Amino acid sequence: MNPNKALWEKGDFTEIAAFMRQSGEAVVKSLGITTPLRVLDLGCGDGTTAVPLALLGAEVVGIDIAKNLVDAGNKRAAEAGLNRLTFQEGDACNLQGVSDHSFDLTLSVFGAMFAPKPFDVATEMVRVTRPGGRIVMGNWIPNDPTSFVSQLLKISSSFMPPPPEGFVSPMTWGVDTHIIERFGRAGVPKEKISMVKDTYSFISPDKSPTQVIESFRRFYGPTMNAFEAAQKSGRVEELHNQLLELAKAQNKSTDSGTSIPATFLRVTVRL
Repeated sequence: MNPNKALWEKGDFTEIAAFMRQSGEAVVKSLGITTPLRVLDLGCGDGTTAVPLALLGAEVVGIDIAKNLVDAGNKRAAEAGLNRLTFQEGDACNLQGVSDHSFDLTLSVFGAMFAPKPFDVATEMVRVTRPGGRIVMGNWIPNDPTSFVSQLLKISSSFMPPPPEGFVSPMTWGVDTHIIERFGRAGVPKEKISMVKDTYSFISPDKSPTQVIESFRRFYGPTMNAFEAAQKSGRVEELHNQLLELAKAQNKSTDSGTSIPATFLRVTVRL
């Protein structure tokens, strides 16, 4: 089985997506959507950005490598009566069956960055977006102390065995030189690429930081793998304490809930 598929079908990412809904809506509003618009949401999960896009009147295709998330997305679309929103399985490294220049906007918020072949991802995103269209990515920034997920992934990886030879860290999508190189090889000149830091919040009014970390432990593939590795080395408590300390330190909620802002890099490519 494709290791990336196995990673994202592990657990249940819809439980994590529940903390991301409000920020997903905010990202979509900031895009200045005008219809008619045909959008590809790549690495879409169960529709954190695809559903708000469709509610604004766009025709949206969500593609994700995880079958369980595609099924959950189609269920959400059906329940919301969004008949111009469809979810399907696919790999961001090779968008088989997706025609050239078939989308006005290709969006990927913390999705395509996790695909294992970044140059192929950039090439595919450029290929399926029409000339005059745009690509927008939201990517976590490596080692950013104000990025909750970057720190969570950094802590998690420190409990894991070394990655296989040839592994390219998803966090390299948060580095400007890598972004320029990848889209450059796909034929996009540097001046067509812009990058700004933005903030994405994980919000749960009824869950404490302890409960949020428990959700990551039970449902988020990378954290689940880290706990499995920590179990073998007898370091589960150490991992749990580090993640909990992180969540508590970054939590801005003044009541018993959680509101954790996380810095990310917003990349816009104009074709």
